[in-house]
Amino acid sequence: MQQKLIYVELKTGYNDNGPAWIGKGYFSKSGQTIYFNGLILKGSGRGNCHEIESRDIYWTSGIKKNGEDRHWAGSGKISIDRTVINEYLEAVGELELPKNKFNIVDLDNIPNVEKATKLENQKLN
Repeated sequence: MQQKLIYVELKTGYNDNGPAWIGKGYFSKSGQTIYFNGLILKGSGRGNCHEIESRDIYWTSGIKKNGEDRHWAGSGKISIDRTVINEYLEAVGELELPKNKFNIVDLDNIPNVEKATKLENQKLN
């Protein structure tokens, strides 16, 4: 399973200021399913994706090299997975995280492939 650092932001119910995270995204072979922080997201891996259980819409993208991951009109701190901080800092060319932009958290990044398969294969009633 391919994995890379990604930015994920909840769009449902928010205007560019929803909860946002940076962490490892795990991609299916086709790249159409992303496993991230206990979520199962369907989409192209860039842009709007929907969570297959809740149907909430999320924005997903790679991280920005300039460190400006939030939409230009957005606001709020980004939660970053403790396990990816060094990789993120290296990618953006910084030595430490700006405390005014980030909260350090522990994300649930164990891809639940079995749950995804079960949900996607349920018969519609």
